[in-house]
Formats: sequence, structure tokens, C-alpha cells
Amino acid sequence: MELSYAQSILTGFIQGITELFPISSLGHAVLIPAWVGGDWASFITDPASPYLTVTIALHAASALALFLVFRKRWFSMFGASLKSVGKRGYSTPNSKLFLMLVIATIPVGLLGYIFEGPLQNLFGDPLPSAIFLTLNGLILILVERLTRNNKAIVGSQSALENISDHITPVSALAVGFGQCLALFAGISRFGITISAGLIRKMHHSVAAEFAFLLALPVIAGASLLKLPELFTPELRHLAGPVIAGSIVSFGATYFSISFLVKWFQSKTLYPFAIYCLVVGAISIVKFI
Repeated sequence: MELSYAQSILTGFIQGITELFPISSLGHAVLIPAWVGGDWASFITDPASPYLTVTIALHAASALALFLVFRKRWFSMFGASLKSVGKRGYSTPNSKLFLMLVIATIPVGLLGYIFEGPLQNLFGDPLPSAIFLTLNGLILILVERLTRNNKAIVGSQSALENISDHITPVSALAVGFGQCLALFAGISRFGITISAGLIRKMHHSVAAEFAFLLALPVIAGASLLKLPELFTPELRHLAGPVIAGSIVSFGATYFSISFLVKWFQSKTLYPFAIYCLVVGAISIVKFI
């Protein structure tokens, strides 16, 4: 596989923007090369192409941006969890939230590892991605409709206390299995997670913060598993373009977080849902 700097930079930009928008970064990683055609199309049609590895490796930059933005929250959760281990109880909001994040990460981690092969084979076909992207839009609309009368307000509670009060081990496990849908290109992990938060009667801004926190372990884990493959002799020549793409991905992810934090303070998922429906439907017609 040959990957130019321009291709890597554009891939990094798209990945960084779409990773945390509820529109599926993996779906766009499939559909955009399929739409562009030419050399780009070979990225997903060639079974020997390491494009998926490169795309997931770019997630490391997104994970770093996520951690930097929410570093105070993560450090607080780590510290509280260490203290809770000694006390044999997760009673504080920080320690409880950390435990819920661990529980919610387990299902997608296990299923992603078990079904990595079949999912990678499905990755090269743009039609399933188009179908799943359309389905993603329908899910977002359905959740907004079901929760339109949800008047949950953070009020005097902090976002941390609000999340802690609304997420139980059972609901965290349910969110974890819901995240597994995002293993299919076209389904947004962030969209599934924030939808689960809304169903649990969280305010949009609080559900978004929970989704941001839950995204980090999965994104970081997937990218760290794939990064060593880029250091093999066959792929070493891609190091330069991947580094350039990662820098762009970091900046795009940082912008996405800043934008979405402000967006969900007063706005909904509807614009993203409409985008998924339109792009998904057009892509189905294109690739059917």
C-alpha cells in the first residue's frame, strides 16, 4: 500500500472530525474512499491493504486529545478508585463512575477481539456501511423522539454527580453491549452512548460528557493494539504519512470536542441524524 501525505492528512482530518460526532468515523473511512474511487478505492477493496490498520492507528491521536481535555476528570477517577480499593467500596461519585466505565468497556472489548476477522472482511464493502449509517440516523431520531419530554436538568448537581446517579452497573453493561453495534462501520459509538444516556434521563450535555469519557478506553485500546503493526518492515514506509495524519487527527478531534461540548448544552442529535439518513440513503443507491 502506498499512502501519500495528502491522503493521510485528509484521512486524519476526517477521522478526527467524525470520531466524536455521532456519524461514525469507521463508516466514513469506508464510504469516502468508495465514493472517491481510483487509488482511494483500492484502500478498502484490496484484501492485503493495511488501510484499516492505518485508520485505527490514527485513533491514538484522538485518544490523546480526549485524555488531555478530560485529564482532570480521569486523574480524579484514578485517585478515587485507588482509595476505594483499599476501602473495598466504590461509594464516591468519581470511583463509581470509573467502575461504570470499566463495566461498559468490557463487552465491546471482548466482542471486538473475538470477531475482528469477520468484521475486517465486512470493512471492504461500502454497501453495509451505507445501510448501517442510515440505521444510525434512524436510531438517533428514535431516541430524540422517545426522550423529547425528558426535562432532566443538571441543576445544582455537577455533571459527575448526575452521571453517577443515573448510571447503574446494569445500565453500564447495557451501554457496553450497545457500543458493540459500533463495531459495524456506519454505527456511531458516540451516538449509541449518548443515546443511552438520554434514555437514562440525562441532560444532553451530561450524556455527552459520559460518552466522551467512555470513548477513551475503547479508542485507546483499539489504536494501541494496531500501532505495533505499523512498525513491521512491510509498513515502515508509512510512518511519515501516518505521523502527519495523526497530527491533523489530534487537532480535528480537539476541535470536535470543543464544538460538541458547546453544542449539547442547548441542542439535540437531530442535525446529525438527518445527515446520516441523507448520506446513508444516497450511498445505498450508489453502491447497491
